[in-house]
Amino acid sequence: MITVDQYNYIRTAHRIYGKKIRQIARETGHSRNTVKKALKNEFVGYNVRQHQPFPSLEPHIRTIDKWIEADKEQPKKQRHTATRIYHRLCNEYQYTGAASTVRRYVRIAKQRIGCGSKQVFIPLEPSIGQEAEIDWGRCIAILNGETVRLKLFCMRSKYSGKHFVRCYPCERQQAFFDAHIQAFSYFGGVFTVLIYDNLTTAVQKVLKGKNRVYQKGYAKFQAYYNFSPRFCNPGQGHEKGGVEGLVGYARRNYMVPIPEADSLEHLNEMLLEECLAYGDHRINGRDQSVKELYEHEKSHLLSLPAVTFSNILTAEGKSDKYSTVIIDKNHYSVPIRYAYLKVRAVLSVDRIDIFYGSKKIAAHDRLYNNNQWQLDPAHYLELIQQRPQAFDSARPIKQWRSNWPTCYEKLLLRFCSKQGNTKGTRDFINVLILHSDHNKEEIKESIEKALIAGVSTSHAVVQILQNASGKEEMTVVPLKNWRTLPPPDISIYDKIGGAA
Repeated sequence: MITVDQYNYIRTAHRIYGKKIRQIARETGHSRNTVKKALKNEFVGYNVRQHQPFPSLEPHIRTIDKWIEADKEQPKKQRHTATRIYHRLCNEYQYTGAASTVRRYVRIAKQRIGCGSKQVFIPLEPSIGQEAEIDWGRCIAILNGETVRLKLFCMRSKYSGKHFVRCYPCERQQAFFDAHIQAFSYFGGVFTVLIYDNLTTAVQKVLKGKNRVYQKGYAKFQAYYNFSPRFCNPGQGHEKGGVEGLVGYARRNYMVPIPEADSLEHLNEMLLEECLAYGDHRINGRDQSVKELYEHEKSHLLSLPAVTFSNILTAEGKSDKYSTVIIDKNHYSVPIRYAYLKVRAVLSVDRIDIFYGSKKIAAHDRLYNNNQWQLDPAHYLELIQQRPQAFDSARPIKQWRSNWPTCYEKLLLRFCSKQGNTKGTRDFINVLILHSDHNKEEIKESIEKALIAGVSTSHAVVQILQNASGKEEMTVVPLKNWRTLPPPDISIYDKIGGAA
């Protein structure tokens, strides 16, 4: 193959200096045919080899082809690489050739057999306000000091790239619907088409082609908001690649470092602020920023219904001997006077309200794991007061005790030291009962004042609390300072006698 310098010399020698082809061939060492091709500006080079021989690999070619063919039925992440094939040949077949030879043949064989070939995609131009993609991800957050695993709901507009992210404790249908409702409110409308994986919360059965049998609840939800669902082909997550990328983006940018919040609601408020701030950049191939595109898109969305979808469930049960009702595989307490009675529960995505007839008798945060106990200590205080020996081992008290302020422990210790364990515990429960009618911060302040004053009965705590509630200033004098009070003025009695 001639070099660029030789090509330049051949053409200059012939065209400028008039040298003959025979003379140029003699000077350059190339054949006359090569010189003629250079002068005609034809491609000069070697012919591509039609067949690449692999002498050292010849005995193993059928084995390699068999492995690559079998890989077509295996998961993509558990298929043979060229390096793995090389190591197997060395260990199992005593191959002594070079690894580069194996890599070169595997590349040719995979292309010929069709295993591992990359897909080609069609560039798309989404219509304004028409489509949004939806997916779930996983993340970790610290809520009220405890590390918890959460599900990350993501919805992304295909046209503008504007997105919505929110955390839930699970991916159940009720959380799925609530996430949609929150997202519709955030976007200010409903997208005409929503694109999903084949989620079990939405799809009961995958039929041939694009046909699906919807879950009954999802069909009702979809009809209420009048959008059209589109489900990806099984295993083809790239059909909603925008939101697939959003899951990773949200996890890397919104959840790093691991966020800390007082509650799940507080965490979602933080995520909402991030979503609102997002969008000052331009998507590749667009002339406007995400926020500018979204402003144009809002008017093209379907309008929201006048009334939000009723996303609640109901359940019935009977309270047991522990005065708890088992709802969704978890225990929720009710006041002891409602033990052994049939009750009805109304379940929202984060709360459970329990009714006896038309009367609401209990309200709890909802649990999503199995065999957990959500106990309100107030439901058991009356019974524990009758059986004070059970105070230390009672589950409602132990759960509460792990979080209550240290001043509670100090007051309990003082009551027991002054009145004895049994009477002191009963009297301390009178203080705990105050939580049913008073703010916990006010009770805490009253207990702290009672400790300063050195009191040892619940009556004194109640008196301090009532004075504080009545906004009356009360000076608390510690017992140790009583002896330093000024002596009484008794001269007034003489005046009283004179007046008489």
